[in-house]
Amino acid sequence: MAHARISMYMPPDIDPTKAAIAYGCRALPKLNEELQSEVLLTRQKALVALCDLMHDPEHVYEAIHIGCLESLKVLLKDEDNLVRIKTTEVLHIMATHNIGRTGLLEKGVILALALLLSDHQKVCRENLHQAYKHVAQTPEGARGITSSGLIPWLVNKLNAEEEHIQEIILDTLAPCLQEDATQALESQAVPYFKKKLLNDNPRIRSKAARALIAISIPLEGKNQVWQNGVIPILVDLLSDVDEEVQANAAGALMHATVTTEGKYAALDASAINPLLELLCSSPIKVCLNAAKALTMLAEAPEGRKLLSSHVSTFRVLLMHENEAIRRAAQVAIKVIEWKP
Repeated sequence: MAHARISMYMPPDIDPTKAAIAYGCRALPKLNEELQSEVLLTRQKALVALCDLMHDPEHVYEAIHIGCLESLKVLLKDEDNLVRIKTTEVLHIMATHNIGRTGLLEKGVILALALLLSDHQKVCRENLHQAYKHVAQTPEGARGITSSGLIPWLVNKLNAEEEHIQEIILDTLAPCLQEDATQALESQAVPYFKKKLLNDNPRIRSKAARALIAISIPLEGKNQVWQNGVIPILVDLLSDVDEEVQANAAGALMHATVTTEGKYAALDASAINPLLELLCSSPIKVCLNAAKALTMLAEAPEGRKLLSSHVSTFRVLLMHENEAIRRAAQVAIKVIEWKP
């Protein structure tokens, strides 16, 4: 006679939204076939399953090898919202791995993603910007984004997107501008960054100042920072409550004050006193950038005169535990004490 028994084992973990994954080496090829299915539900389930698998770099490598990126590029144009959302999510997860970033560059996914920059689904846009952000973290990736001509598009999106996406865009732009700021300068990116310096969100202020550091590396960038009246705002940010904002504002001033016009714009904005206050700051980045910015200002006769009574402050830094700060203090003292 049969008896009803309750199993000691947990029920199987079955997710109805995910495709059943084939065993062993057949798993990814089967999912790739399902990505190309004409049945919407099949495509959706395959994408959900693929999101889980792409957290493993070995699976990312295999997916690229069997042609999943080509299938995903096609799905970026799909009319179904969920398909586009999950496709960008898969690409975002793949971009967190080095092999995935390389694949996105080599297979032309960077430009394919740009088709969704104005997608009406916010999650799609957020996922694609996350993918760009991860790709830009390597020099090759930053050059790939720049060479794709996407910088003007990303700059323009700073005003159109929501704040948390603006942060991601600024994180993408900074390393790209370090590689080549030409497109950003031609797109008048400096006024966009200037506006973000006044944002209530300290993360946006900090990231905008970081982008200004990158864009002011070339001479044209330094000139545009001065011409657009950004320097007085950077001086104000030296007293910001957020230490990262202070550090990046000092770093941007360090670059912008290389030119004579930049030096006198900073001096006119009374930059010396707030920079001197940052020399005693505990974060190394804040102290170092402030010391270098003051060294730039000391190259002007007026700046050297104002700083001559503060040499003792720099001498204290000669005993700092950080070697970079000690070197910066040595250079500053040498410039301040220079006699024509």
